[in-house]
Amino acid sequence: MKYIVGLGNPGRKYENTRHNLGFAVIAKLAERLNVKTTQQKFKGLFAKTVYEGEDIVLLQPLTFMNNSGLSVAALKSFYKCDLSDILIVYDDFDFEVGKMRLRKQGSAGGHNGMKSIINSLGSSDFPRLRIGIDKPGYSQIDFVLGKFSEDEQIIIDKVIEEAVNSILCFAKEGIDKAMNKFNINIE
Repeated sequence: MKYIVGLGNPGRKYENTRHNLGFAVIAKLAERLNVKTTQQKFKGLFAKTVYEGEDIVLLQPLTFMNNSGLSVAALKSFYKCDLSDILIVYDDFDFEVGKMRLRKQGSAGGHNGMKSIINSLGSSDFPRLRIGIDKPGYSQIDFVLGKFSEDEQIIIDKVIEEAVNSILCFAKEGIDKAMNKFNINIE
């Protein structure tokens, strides 16, 4: 079983913001898998489905970004899963818009949602999919809670599609295969 967690903030105020890119990827993945993340479980919106014989759990934490670890820890505790089976999807302003990168493990890189998850799990040894939102030219908080420009949104829509493809590859073939196929730049 694979566990796909997309980070974001709950509520209409945060819809379609840069910081909710993880939620957007989960929404597109759920659409592709013909499921809805409407069930509340693990302090988030949850769905469970099967893709080509592989059980997949989708989760969008409702704890707000900075407390995402509470939701992920609840999921891990319930399923008693290996960290290597949990993929965290999140925005990263160290990457330009159009870049995404899968990694087996790593630091939080200044991302508060990832800090929370690492603290709650007691480890950073889990896969993640980082999606570029670009560097802010002004207040970091205002930037990540802002929306993409029209030109950026065109690129982001393509990246979200590739992110979904990379997640399905991860679910079916593992992180190494997914990294080899999908660590890309989309222009």
